[in-house]
Amino acid sequence: MEMEMSKVTLEIFSKLEKKWLHDREGKKTRVLSIDGGGITGVVAGASLVYLEEQIRARTGDSDAAIADFFDIVVGTGIGAMLAAMLVASDGSGRPLFSAREAVRFLSENQEELFRVGRVGVLRRRLRFSGKSMDAVLKAAFRRRDGGKFLTIKDACKPLLVPCFDLNTSAPFVFSRADALESPSFDFEMWKVIRATLATPPMFKPFHLTSRDGKTSCLAVDGGLVMNNPAAAAVTHVLHNKREFPSVTGVDDLLVLSIGNGPLSTPSQMNLRRDSHCSISSVVGIALDGVSGTVDQMLGNAFCWNPNDYVRIQANGTPEFLGERAVESLPFGGKRLLTETNADRIASFVHRLVAGGKTSLPPSPSKEPSVFLPIPLPTQAINNQPR
Repeated sequence: MEMEMSKVTLEIFSKLEKKWLHDREGKKTRVLSIDGGGITGVVAGASLVYLEEQIRARTGDSDAAIADFFDIVVGTGIGAMLAAMLVASDGSGRPLFSAREAVRFLSENQEELFRVGRVGVLRRRLRFSGKSMDAVLKAAFRRRDGGKFLTIKDACKPLLVPCFDLNTSAPFVFSRADALESPSFDFEMWKVIRATLATPPMFKPFHLTSRDGKTSCLAVDGGLVMNNPAAAAVTHVLHNKREFPSVTGVDDLLVLSIGNGPLSTPSQMNLRRDSHCSISSVVGIALDGVSGTVDQMLGNAFCWNPNDYVRIQANGTPEFLGERAVESLPFGGKRLLTETNADRIASFVHRLVAGGKTSLPPSPSKEPSVFLPIPLPTQAINNQPR
């Protein structure tokens, strides 16, 4: 009798599993990754505004948000600030900022965010002001009613932000998944962004502790080890079966990786009088090297499904969306595409919208929203952000 019951139970679960997998067929987990590098975020900011405009144009929904169509967002440095602003919850499961609002906030507070001061006995050394940056970040990651400071747990979608922890001499990745598991991994969001922006030697290492005080980190800029955090996002999704149970490999992923422009171009390379590279040049080379290596690795991983991985990188000029895109080739090298960067984003959005809004609830602590299919307009808006 027990044997028969076991067979019936197994059969029931097998049928449920097949039905669930059938419902998930064609549904890919959507990943948005935003590079660090620089202090303006001009490339990432313009890309995100254009991405959001395209989503709204194709859905016909003027309130559609980037967070509605991505299952996880990851960012480093200035890219982490943009990423966190896109998924920081207003308390109802909706993001606090649209892409345009986030970029406007960044632009309006640029001077205060990276205020330069002189330090030292003779005040000859230039450093960014930590206090000034703290004030801007606190204003960004706080409830609009002036209430509580947001924590990683308050993100309306899974969020990853890397830094380098000097206490352990190893990378440390702040994760909403970990924050939901334990308050020992839940940190105030403004402090997380402050940590990943602490680029030496312009900022001192930033010390932060978790909400319950049990976990601490002495952080410097995450870009030193993960300036392009796309690989960290892919690895997280592949191994996080609680939030992404249907993902078995890269074939189940759709990745948009947005760069922030190179930092080590010949025009930006500073040599000292003794012909050695300056510290700023070495940092730029390291960040660009990390980003390029990750791009090459992911290009190889997605070589059988190249349209599932889109990388947007440019030289940092305002007209970069109209420039021809560049794509990494499997096993080395790059090629210039006939498509522009704007074309690639628009094509990616077409796939995003065709798949519908993400099936993940805004947060496990909230009731999941009911997403209805939205009819596509016949034409998309092609105006680029100015």
